[in-house]
Amino acid sequence: MTDPFGFLRIPREPVPARPVEERLGDWREVYAGQALLPLVSRQADRCMDCGIPFCHTGCPLGNLIPEWNAYAAHADWRAAYERLHATDNFPEATGRLCPAPCEDACVLTINADAVTIKNVEQAIVDEGLRRGYMVPSPPERHSGKTVAVIGSGPAGLAAAQQLTRAGHAVTVHERADRIGGLLRYGIPEFKMEKAHLDRRIEQMRAEGTVFVTGHDVGGADGTVPAAAADAAALRRRCDAVVVAIGAGERRELPVPGRELHGIHQAMEYLTCANRVREGDWSASPITAEGRHVVIVGGGDTGSDCMGTALRQGAISVVQLDINPEPGPGRTDDEPWPVYPKTYRISHAHDEARGRGGRDPRLFACATLRFEGDAAGRVRALHLSAVEPVGRSPVAGTERVVPAGLVLLALGFSGPERAGGLREQLGLEYDERGNYARDAGFAASGGRAPGVFVAGDAGRGQSLVVWAIAEGRAAAAAVDRYLTGSTSLPAPVAAHDRPMTALGRMRYGYF
Repeated sequence: MTDPFGFLRIPREPVPARPVEERLGDWREVYAGQALLPLVSRQADRCMDCGIPFCHTGCPLGNLIPEWNAYAAHADWRAAYERLHATDNFPEATGRLCPAPCEDACVLTINADAVTIKNVEQAIVDEGLRRGYMVPSPPERHSGKTVAVIGSGPAGLAAAQQLTRAGHAVTVHERADRIGGLLRYGIPEFKMEKAHLDRRIEQMRAEGTVFVTGHDVGGADGTVPAAAADAAALRRRCDAVVVAIGAGERRELPVPGRELHGIHQAMEYLTCANRVREGDWSASPITAEGRHVVIVGGGDTGSDCMGTALRQGAISVVQLDINPEPGPGRTDDEPWPVYPKTYRISHAHDEARGRGGRDPRLFACATLRFEGDAAGRVRALHLSAVEPVGRSPVAGTERVVPAGLVLLALGFSGPERAGGLREQLGLEYDERGNYARDAGFAASGGRAPGVFVAGDAGRGQSLVVWAIAEGRAAAAAVDRYLTGSTSLPAPVAAHDRPMTALGRMRYGYF
């Protein structure tokens, strides 16, 4: 166990990031090269080993956090690595990308600072990799059943790895030229270096998972070109299909001037930047170099755009958030252990603040229109303050912000509507615009037996930790469908949602 008095005598001390000036000069991870182990072991000793570990409830994967904290506190890295992988296929991703709702659910946060769970998680997986613990786990026997997984994001990869290890023949179909989905082209290199993803894919190949790239299942326009696969034919060839294509339908900003050059969707911009890092291009066709950049949208994608723009040499970067500025602590509507909307600084905000001396975000404001020059290129953005509830513009608050590049990071509204995948598989939409499914991840409507929906395609845009949890749970549902029973874990049901003060928990009601 951990030190029973550790939480009383050891203060919280997160792993420090590299200096702003240093990390803005490269694309390496923000925390790359830091001395982690002594600090992490000491921080893991702060875990209270509480009787009811609410960190489990905050994490949809049900990660065994007190257990691997105890092993990390005693520097038993192999045991910690094994307990971490017992519930998480890709802790190298969650340890870097997840916003750590487990920390906000930590019992210590009732009146103190949470355990640095995310830092401990990343240190365990990285140390395990350094020591050679990441080895393939091929199945002992094969079932003779075939499964097609459409999409290679975290949900699709998690489902594929679980089903392969259960003995099924799994092929992952990805329309892009590389495997990884948003982990490949949506997440910047400075948040997660792609070598971590490549290593995990090689492990899966060694276990028996087959990957096919450049395979646009359903076709971009439903006509099934030569580079695509007919989804209905794929279903007939396979015993089951898992649809894990994500929520790629991007939200738009229908205001005057949207047609001007220099206004792009955030994912278009991030994909171009990642292709440069992959070596496909010498320079990005959409660059922030020498430009005033405005990011419309206050979420994580906007933060990723900010860090990318700063590294590309933007003159200035401003991020617009339509929501009011959060306070520093929980409100009565967000009691422990729910994940609260508090004032948070991402590494990109810290970089912009380090360079400009202030928070680059403008809260409670909305875009009114764009202004262009004679060549039809955007040169300014007109915005105004908005009311906190109705979000309607407040008269007399209009201002102009210079903008040579505008990035729309407004989120997503379900799976992409273009293409023939939905029609060919007989999928239906739910009331939120996602693919409908029952509690066991099976596609709803009865028109597509043997078809399952996992991840953001059925849930809507969410966190990487939810995507992996859904992939694991969907794999258990598929295994049961194919064999009549399963020993695979199912950490969530399809309709589970994060904890809220008045809403439903994974384990029932408050």
